[in-house]
Amino acid sequence: MSRLRRMPRQQQAPARSARRRSYDQFCATARALDSVGDRWTLLIVRELLAGPRRYTDLHADLPGVSTDVLASRLKDMEQSGLATRRRLPPPAAASVYELTERGHGLLPVLAALAEWGAPAIGERRPTDAVRAHWFALPLLRVLDGLAHEGVVEVHLDEGEFHVRVGGPADGAGVYGDGPAAHADARIMLDVEVCLALGRGECTLAEAVKDGRVEVVGEGPLAGELRSE
Repeated sequence: MSRLRRMPRQQQAPARSARRRSYDQFCATARALDSVGDRWTLLIVRELLAGPRRYTDLHADLPGVSTDVLASRLKDMEQSGLATRRRLPPPAAASVYELTERGHGLLPVLAALAEWGAPAIGERRPTDAVRAHWFALPLLRVLDGLAHEGVVEVHLDEGEFHVRVGGPADGAGVYGDGPAAHADARIMLDVEVCLALGRGECTLAEAVKDGRVEVVGEGPLAGELRSE
């Protein structure tokens, strides 16, 4: 007979709880991290700040995340009141995820993280994925404070995205991947200049003046970008 004995019930390792783990600290920072401290969560928020996204689109723009982890994080975000899922009407008949008002409140958090992380970006590593709209957050800070409202379409070698400045996003997202349906101004620049702007190494006016940023458009927003 085997001399191995089964552990008494009270000594067995407890099963992992199905509920999300908490820091169990009566602290606002700890409470925030209870909701967004898991890996990938804030990057999902970054994607949803561009507007409603289908699961497949989210997965495509989050290289490296597994389908199981993405599904789990989205479920957690729904339970935390950061995101919601809704069904699009026919003919689309697809489900999309979108941020709630509380989820949109993370915009300044993401913008601050982008500003803090900008000095750490050096040359692109061979393993680094890139999407054009990932440069929207630092550029939003650069464009903050413009007097005129509108949509600015941004052209990089890596692709195009657009940002909404000077006014509410009206539920469409503060930025979006690809060209805008209607742009009030267009700017052309390369990634190095975009990074320099994000790091505060130059102002937009300086980059426009020395030809590193080209502004196209005839309206007041384009004129302001050209500092006319």
